[in-house]
Amino acid sequence: MSEAPDALALTMRAGLPSDFLYLRDEFPRDRWTSKLDETAAFWLQMHASFRGHQAHMDGLVGQWRANGDAAALHRQLIPALQSFLQHLDGHHRVESGQYFPMMRQIEPKIGAGIDLLDRDHDAIHETLEALFQGGLAFHQAVGARAPDLADRANRLSDLIDANAGPLLRHLEDEEDIVIPLIQLRGLHG
Repeated sequence: MSEAPDALALTMRAGLPSDFLYLRDEFPRDRWTSKLDETAAFWLQMHASFRGHQAHMDGLVGQWRANGDAAALHRQLIPALQSFLQHLDGHHRVESGQYFPMMRQIEPKIGAGIDLLDRDHDAIHETLEALFQGGLAFHQAVGARAPDLADRANRLSDLIDANAGPLLRHLEDEEDIVIPLIQLRGLHG
């Protein structure tokens, strides 16, 4: 007998359950533009940067699919991918290792939401590893002028496409939990 799919799994969910959003109800998104706590504002800037990285990589993949220039894709995508992977991995390590434990202490009721975000980080880390391996395989194929170069570019492009939805879902859900928490309760453990 197989288990039912987890409706809260990153690749399955379309948003957060209402019991995870009680702080966002107190401090809704339409109030996030003015007088934000410095940490909350920085968090949103980091997330905007990740969205921008993803959009940039999506654009490069779209150009490659339109023109088939693997050398141009390699020249532009590999540095963008390296930067994206390093920044996102580092960001998640700080969140899971420092901020999330502090947030659990400040607002114990939000623990299930923090646990969900931590599980997201695990799922995203698997994707980051696949992106790294795909980028490495593409880079090596370019260097070797391998006959499967186009296939390697396709595989990496497909991984980048597959990453977009879950990453954007995670960023939005994390903001819905974290920004109101920072704004309403602070981060003083």
